[in-house]
Amino acid sequence: MPGRVHRYEARCEWSGSTAEGWERYERAHRATAPPAEAELTLTTGEEKGDPRHLNPEQLVVMAASSCQLLWFLHLASKARLDVVEYRDEASGEMPEDDEPVRLTRITLRPRVAVAGGASEERVRHLLQRAHELCYVANSLSTEVVLEPEIEIRGA
Repeated sequence: MPGRVHRYEARCEWSGSTAEGWERYERAHRATAPPAEAELTLTTGEEKGDPRHLNPEQLVVMAASSCQLLWFLHLASKARLDVVEYRDEASGEMPEDDEPVRLTRITLRPRVAVAGGASEERVRHLLQRAHELCYVANSLSTEVVLEPEIEIRGA
């Protein structure tokens, strides 16, 4: 008997004209993911995109970062570890000269602060376990690297 299957939907909408060629058409488009009500305006990551809007590559990096954060908080809360701060300065690399062009590496740099008597080793273990369980990282062929920094407060 097959297990439960989670389904996710997304909608992208664009209107305009490409009649004047590559140089002139608008790259901005709208995206939603029902049932969420939030709407994003997205664009391309190339020079024709508006840097005030997110691009799909940023969303992939953001998704990997968010998934890591959520799994770590889940595991930490079950372990009764008091996480008081979590920040990640994630980045993605996409070399243009490596065909097919794709994100080849995502680096997650979580900076985690915990209160109480937790050991750094225990926090690192939970971060690694979260990395192993992250649905997004497991869905990508891109290498996802974890470079954590841990602060123990008030031991």
